[in-house]
Amino acid sequence: MRELIRAGVDEVGRGCLAGPVVSAAVVLKKGINLKLLKDSKKITFNKREKISQHIKKNSYYAIGIASVDEILDMNILQASLLSMKRAIKRLAIKPDLTLIDGNFAPKGLKNYKTIVNGDEKIKVISAASIVAKVHRDKFMIKLSEKFSNYAWDRNFGYGTKAHFEGLKKFGVTSHHRKSFKPIHKILSN
Repeated sequence: MRELIRAGVDEVGRGCLAGPVVSAAVVLKKGINLKLLKDSKKITFNKREKISQHIKKNSYYAIGIASVDEILDMNILQASLLSMKRAIKRLAIKPDLTLIDGNFAPKGLKNYKTIVNGDEKIKVISAASIVAKVHRDKFMIKLSEKFSNYAWDRNFGYGTKAHFEGLKKFGVTSHHRKSFKPIHKILSN
């Protein structure tokens, strides 16, 4: 009997004020070093980059993205689920069971289980959280080259002091989530 193929899925960037929401779906191969896998938020930036490379070499993985426009159109939860669905669909290998971080799953998905704090509890979800975080961070660093006034190379779109200072001085960009309260407040003034 063949072994059950389990995919882990996690998203990154739900709480950001700018940029897309990014998900990763990962199916680990036998050669992976499981000791490296833990919640991406508990790993330093440089270590996370190295671990992400290790995961990519030792897994099947796919990225799914929902844009700022999609976040505005449907809300952040639905956009997160859309990015997850896209990542799962893009996997080269079809899982028998999909383990999803959190308590919501994309509609139409079969054979899945949602796990609150799954990125801390389940290694394959930890792997997905690392791959998604590194992908999104790199995207925001690249975006920061054009939009240097918001410190996205350091805050990755989260609402830090430097980001708010940039918003006050330079206003809202097309990459900001205009429906999010702090951004909406600035636009309403």
